[in-house]
Formats: sequence, C-alpha cells, structure tokens
Amino acid sequence: MISGRIVDLSHTLIPGKEEYKLELETYDTTELYPQYKKSPETWYILQEMHMFSHCGTHIEFPYHHNKEGMDASQFPLERLVCETVLLDFTHKKPMEFVTLEEIKEYDDLIRQGDSLLFNFNCVRFYRTDHSHDRPIIAHDAIEWLIKEKSINLIGSDASGIELKGVPDQPNHQLLMDNGIPIIEFAANLDALIKRRFTLFVLALSVQGLDSCPVRLIALEDE
Repeated sequence: MISGRIVDLSHTLIPGKEEYKLELETYDTTELYPQYKKSPETWYILQEMHMFSHCGTHIEFPYHHNKEGMDASQFPLERLVCETVLLDFTHKKPMEFVTLEEIKEYDDLIRQGDSLLFNFNCVRFYRTDHSHDRPIIAHDAIEWLIKEKSINLIGSDASGIELKGVPDQPNHQLLMDNGIPIIEFAANLDALIKRRFTLFVLALSVQGLDSCPVRLIALEDE
C-alpha cells in the first residue's frame, strides 16, 4: 500500500474533442485475427489509436527542439519520478510575464535539481477557444533556473511557456538544448495541498518519439 495522497494532474482525453487528433477505431478481434476463436456474443475487441504526440497533458522531450536531444525512449526514468515544487502564479493574466525577480522570490523554496510546475489557472481554458491564452515565463528567468537551480523539468497548466507566435520558441530551445523537458496542459493543480511532492510522469518509452501524452501523478506525503 502506497503511503501518501495521490492526485491526478492530467486531463482525461476524449476522442474527437481534443485540439490535436485523437481517434479510436474499434474492431471485433476476429476481424483482424480470425485465429483467435470466440463465441459470437463474447465482447472481445482490439482498438487502433490515431493520436498526435502533443495531445492533452503531455511531456515534450529534448528531441522536440534538438535533433541530438533525448527522445521518449532515451530519457532517464529516474528523472520522470522527481521531487517537484508547485509555484502559484494564478494572479498572472494571459500575456503577462513571470519575471526573473518574481522567480527569485522562490529562491529558498526551489532546491537544486527540482522539477517545477507553474499554476497559471489556465486549466479553465482547456478545450475552449482560449486554450492558448497564457502568461509567459521570461527568458532570463528560464536562464536563471537552469544556471542557478539546475532544474530537472518545468511545466504548467497552460499550453506553453512562450510568447505566442515568437519565432523558434527560444524558451523551448534553451531548455531542450540543456536536456530539460517541458510539461504542458497539466490539470487539477488546485487539488494539491502541499507545495512539494513527488511527481510521476508516466510516458511511453517509444523510440524516436518527441513528445508523449502522460498520466501525470502527484504523491503528497501524509
């Protein structure tokens, strides 16, 4: 029995309702594999899934922005089960910057090698026309987190951490050139009680995959 409080931080994916393609095709198993014998009334199916790698709550691995970066199969599993800190920036409006000075206010809270999740209260925009409305983390703040805190990964409940439309996504590029993945569209961050918890990023180990929808789980100490 696991000791601690489990919180699901991922959206449930709904075929046909996500921004990026997610489709399911359902077959009676014997349609595809007639050698598998069954009675006509027995429910025994196989499904084919067509899904973009950035569907729903997902992690973007360094390979997404760095041709030599680690993909989903190469990224160390021990870095996907990680000490994580929740940073509350729910007061930030879309297009407002999280500045370096504001990040430094958490200097004592953020430890070396921590993972960070930003609560922007963008969960309210998921599956709406405003799904890409979000605050932006300033580039020099990202630089500081890498240089001074050696962060393990970074993420939020928003669709990204960039100024929308900026060429080449410099925040992504900087993070991924340093081997740091990004989580987008986290959910239920308001359900967390503790600021510090263990995060489980349950991604598939697929060779050549740049990003992967995840079951994002927080385990809070009792």
